[in-house]
Amino acid sequence: MSAMSDYLELKVLDHVCSVTAYTMPANVYVGLSTGSFGEDNSGTELSGNNYAREEVTFSAASSGAITNSATVEFNAATGSWGTITSFGVFDALTSGNLLIYGNFSASKVIAQGDILRINASDLDITAA
Repeated sequence: MSAMSDYLELKVLDHVCSVTAYTMPANVYVGLSTGSFGEDNSGTELSGNNYAREEVTFSAASSGAITNSATVEFNAATGSWGTITSFGVFDALTSGNLLIYGNFSASKVIAQGDILRINASDLDITAA
C-alpha cells in the first residue's frame, strides 16, 4: 500500500487544473523508517550508522502502478538500523519533500554489517 504525501497531492491538483505547473524532480530517492511516514511528512526516517537515502529509478506506470526499474542497494550498516517497515520516496538526497510513502510487505531487521537491497520490481507504488 502506498500513498501520496500532502505536498504531492497539492502539486498534482495545481498542475492538472492549470493553476501552476509542477516540475518533476531530476532524481528521486528512497528513504527508510522503522515506523511509518505520514501524509504530512511526519514519521522518523533512519539516521546514523552509515544510513543514507538511495536514488531509485522507475519504469513507466501501467495498470495504475509503477515499480522500481533497478535494484536499490543501501550502504552496509555500521550499527543496528532496527526493524525496517516503511519507505518514503523523496525529491532530494537530504531534506527535500516526501512525495510518496508506504509500508513494505514484510519487515526486515538490519544489524551491523547488513545491506538492505530492494530488488528491481519489488518497490511497487499504486495509484488508488
